[in-house]
Amino acid sequence: MTYVHKSDGILVKEDMLDKVGSIDAIIFDCDGVLVDVSKSYDLAIIQVTQYVLEKFAGIQSIQITPEIIGGFKDSGGFNDEVDVTYACILCLAAAERMGIDAKKFILAAIKNADKSGIESIERFLLLQNADVSDIKEALDYPGPHATNPLYVIFDQMFYGPELYYKIFGKKSSFEQPGLIENDLVIITDTLLDALGEKFGRKIAIVTGRGLVSVRYSLGELLDRFDVASSMFLEDEPRSMAKPNPESLLSTIKKLDSKHCLYVGDSMEDLLMANQANRLGIKTTFCGIYGTNKNPRAKKEFFVGKGAPLILESINLLPKALNLA
Repeated sequence: MTYVHKSDGILVKEDMLDKVGSIDAIIFDCDGVLVDVSKSYDLAIIQVTQYVLEKFAGIQSIQITPEIIGGFKDSGGFNDEVDVTYACILCLAAAERMGIDAKKFILAAIKNADKSGIESIERFLLLQNADVSDIKEALDYPGPHATNPLYVIFDQMFYGPELYYKIFGKKSSFEQPGLIENDLVIITDTLLDALGEKFGRKIAIVTGRGLVSVRYSLGELLDRFDVASSMFLEDEPRSMAKPNPESLLSTIKKLDSKHCLYVGDSMEDLLMANQANRLGIKTTFCGIYGTNKNPRAKKEFFVGKGAPLILESINLLPKALNLA
């Protein structure tokens, strides 16, 4: 495969150069694309893992690094941050009980992770004869989102007392502000103006977040998107989670798109776009790498996977799509 270095931060596969003009709609993932979550969701993974291991197993865990979080996400089965948290908890507890190096063990588990997600980690632990049955029983994950112990802890830490109550109608056990306050919004009115000249109202979102959470972070910017055509997967059954392409296909259909651009930052996003194509729905994937803790590695990851468009930031979309 040959890439053209169109300008700083823009890589385009050679066979895509003449096709970008036919794109008639654009759909965004949220986390890592519209919003930098490195100090919100990523920090929640770290803090919840540490809290749960100490509370349920009396274990002082190692620091969860960006390499670990990114490793799980790049496997294609861990789009949900709570899934990543659960996998970290099981692996670190197993390493502690087996008396082996925790970081080496969790990295070995990541190498065995695949798009089956948690199932692949549980298979790996079974092969290692690691007994974490008591933790699995206590957390009972995944379970119902509103009542499952791990979901509840994660949501309370992430959303904070006021937003947690607004979403779930329950009092939080934690008083500190939610980590969602650390979200850094990347999308701007200026960018949406530029995209709107080409796509009109055919601009939507397909994200693992819930609508209330996205609204909280994006504020009035959300009204610039076709919210009715968008999908907020935290509000949908777990079976709809990425990389299931059903949500993407539904949004493309509602936008009446003949050639859609899906902008994401993860393996699951790429898999969704590829599956849509295999089903005969013309979809081009655009990978964003600049919000990753290791941008160069993420860029190389997308190159290795053959992503048609690879951008450092969504702010380069107008130039990449010949709109500027």
